[in-house]
Amino acid sequence: MTAADVRDWDPDDGRISTPSAARAPAWTPDVPAPPALPLPALAPDRAHAAPDWSEVVEHFREGLVVCDAHGVVRHVSPVAERLLPEVTTGELLAAAGIPGLAAAGDFTHHGRRLRARQVSLSAARCCWYVEDVTESVTRADALLAERARSAFLAVAGEKLGNPLHPDRAAAAVVRLAVPTLAEVAVLVLAPRSGRARWWRATRADEDASAVDSGVLPAVDLPAAIAEGLDGGEPHALDWLVEQAVAAGWLPGLTAAESCARVVPLPGRDAPAGVLLVARRATRWYDEADTELVRAFAARAGAALTTALLYRDQAEVADTLQASLVPVEPAETAGVQWGTAYRPAQAGLRIGGDFYGSHRLADGGSVFFLGDVSGKGVEAAVFTGQLRQCLQALHRVESQPGRLLKLLNDALLETTQAQGQGRFATMVLGVVRPHREGGLTLTMAGGGHLPPLVLRGSGEVESVPLSGMLVGVVPDPRIGEVTVRLEPGETCLLYSDGVTEARGGRRGDEQFGTARLVHAITGCHRMPAPALAERVEQVTCDWLAHGDHDDIAVLALRATGPGGRTPRHLHAVPAPTGSADTRETRP
Repeated sequence: MTAADVRDWDPDDGRISTPSAARAPAWTPDVPAPPALPLPALAPDRAHAAPDWSEVVEHFREGLVVCDAHGVVRHVSPVAERLLPEVTTGELLAAAGIPGLAAAGDFTHHGRRLRARQVSLSAARCCWYVEDVTESVTRADALLAERARSAFLAVAGEKLGNPLHPDRAAAAVVRLAVPTLAEVAVLVLAPRSGRARWWRATRADEDASAVDSGVLPAVDLPAAIAEGLDGGEPHALDWLVEQAVAAGWLPGLTAAESCARVVPLPGRDAPAGVLLVARRATRWYDEADTELVRAFAARAGAALTTALLYRDQAEVADTLQASLVPVEPAETAGVQWGTAYRPAQAGLRIGGDFYGSHRLADGGSVFFLGDVSGKGVEAAVFTGQLRQCLQALHRVESQPGRLLKLLNDALLETTQAQGQGRFATMVLGVVRPHREGGLTLTMAGGGHLPPLVLRGSGEVESVPLSGMLVGVVPDPRIGEVTVRLEPGETCLLYSDGVTEARGGRRGDEQFGTARLVHAITGCHRMPAPALAERVEQVTCDWLAHGDHDDIAVLALRATGPGGRTPRHLHAVPAPTGSADTRETRP
């Protein structure tokens, strides 16, 4: 739009006329036209000064060095002057002696990390762009290092969470510490009974480490290790390395060329141990490395504490189980004992069946086999109480019937006081040897399966013994019977885990007393231990690895007048029940 286009402009109606548009006059011919107003003069076009390009590049993040075709520096930007003070305008760039400018890439100059790239210009000229990347590289390196530390701790936590044995856990700790944390790592557990165990890992090659261990008296531990076991973290690195070298823990390293750290491993109430890490002084332990060692030690301490707690609990469990496992009968003149025991839960080694014997002052013995209600740990604890009662009561009463009633009263009192409804079945007897040979068994029954007697002829007799459960009513009916065993004859006591074992073709048929009698018929020449083992074996064969109740067997075999039983290797009778047997005498 030009000045002619606004010549007819009317400021009152806000419209602009164009030369081609016809317009009606805004006044009548009778009214004189107002005087024309002068138009403002147009501003002349301004000429822009060409900017200095050095002003522009001065604010670039990168520094610029421009060289001509001969490699002579023609321009150096202010940023490049700060980063490369050796570069001078008018001089060859090669004369500056900066190796990093020989090829594009990253290089270090005056303690700064620089990145250079070369761009070709016209007329064979070139321009070097130089950027200070120190901060970004530092941040990237820190991020990578933190990721590496986090990955190492994650792997360590995963691998340390598996071992539940202190030895394996300790070996895993030192193995993981090499080579990430150290060239040599030593773990010393808190002393136990005046002795401290240690594990050491040394770098064997790039991918593996060698682990060994040993024991030291607690008084011979280096002072730094003792301080760490007290919860401290020694900082005198020079004498710490010297002590480790003197203890022989740093093979291939000397005190002058090594650096080390000792960090306690957190435990429940006190440190579970200490971790010593050492490597060559070319890789000094800075604050980040020390924090990584502490974080690793915290995970190692948790793993070791768990393993030690598991060990302590396992030892307690083993001790308690050993006290609840049936004890072998005491040796008695004229008696050969045989036992077999298989708990329902094999992993526990204990159950609700029990047997045993106690000597009497007259040369005889009280013997017993029984079964309490329930299975597992609770049943085993109840058998322990019952055995303790018998241990005390047999000293005041040796007549089987009265002794069983005393035991009944004691169990009633115990179960009522504890609010338990437990009971037991039992065969309790007294065996007395005869001078001319043989045994007399007086047995009382408390609701248990009747014993079997294997006569010298090979036949099996069932002893007619009955009675009520023990620990149920105050005055139970107790049956009593006396049996005479000639030399070579055996009395067999067993629990319902034998006769009620379920198996067979369909897996639900009970073994039963008839099969038991058939299994031992003709085994009259077997020693008592072999007979008891046979009963256990045929029962387990019937089960075919299925679930079962507790199994207990007690065999009493009468020996000769001299107290010795003839040795026989007797073949098991054929399943057909044939009377033919084979016998081998040594």
